Amino acid sequence: MSNLLPACPECGQEYTYEDGQSYVCPMCGHEWTKESQLEQEESMLVRDAHGTVLNDGDTITVIKDLKVKGSSSSIKQGTNIKNIKLVEPVDGHDIDCKIPGFGQMKLKSEFVKKI
Repeated sequence: MSNLLPACPECGQEYTYEDGQSYVCPMCGHEWTKESQLEQEESMLVRDAHGTVLNDGDTITVIKDLKVKGSSSSIKQGTNIKNIKLVEPVDGHDIDCKIPGFGQMKLKSEFVKKI
């Protein structure tokens, strides 16, 4: 029998069981609802400026000119970026990528569009 229930979001254990409309972790005692589980999974998705879900390895394009901190040049609108990597957001920057002519950089998903 395979366990199709989610792991506990608090302790990460996979001993979760259902109790009516809730999930319960017997290891730490954490309880959560199925709706909150779906909301958490939805909030972890990274979306571009148009609401399209982004994944590791996607190709994106910049939708507006972006000033580069510490440089006099900027990343021009329409710049294509291949093979992105999604990372934990730091100051809103949730995409790690290599931009031609600039090198390794982090971008905010709100300024890009999936191709």
